[in-house]
Amino acid sequence: MSESKPEKQTARLEAFSDGVFAIAITLLALELKVPHFTAEAGEPTSVALAKSLASQWPSYFSFVTSFFTVLIMWVHHHTIFRLVLRADAKLLFANGFLLMVVTVVPFPTAVVSEYLRTPAAPAACTLYAGTFVLIAIGFWLVLNAAFRRSTVDPNASEATLNRLRSSYRLGPPLYLLAAISAPFSPWLAMAICTGLWILWAVTTREC
Repeated sequence: MSESKPEKQTARLEAFSDGVFAIAITLLALELKVPHFTAEAGEPTSVALAKSLASQWPSYFSFVTSFFTVLIMWVHHHTIFRLVLRADAKLLFANGFLLMVVTVVPFPTAVVSEYLRTPAAPAACTLYAGTFVLIAIGFWLVLNAAFRRSTVDPNASEATLNRLRSSYRLGPPLYLLAAISAPFSPWLAMAICTGLWILWAVTTREC
């Protein structure tokens, strides 16, 4: 008789986490504003509207970067929990910290949208990159809490666990580099944040 597979006990944790990711990613769209014109400017024309829409490019840029970063985080969260059978207090609190920081993402996104083209850009981008430093630390905590003998699927490949552990080591130092560079070069900080989600999108694969 074949040995029965251990029962998975993380459904509530995963459902709750999915809801938080969904809310955070939806709130990002609230920063996309419809242009408004004053009565003194007269009836708006297509050219005026197009120019006004184009002038909001920092909002589009920060939205795309944050949207895909949160999306990639959700995909990775799903990948991790495919290998987890049980949730204990350590894993629940680690996951809770991660979700707390994820819910904050719309705030620094809005700040960057508003101030990227101003002298306040260094502070805005430092806040933005700093938020992702905390998220990267949160993922590292979740990974370490999840891949313990008491929680991980005993049938999980050790090679897969090691590959995932290695891939997440890049997050904290690279986001920290972005945060440190932001006061001197806001665009470099945003380029690092953008480059990271592109990198993980390209390299992401199922277990």
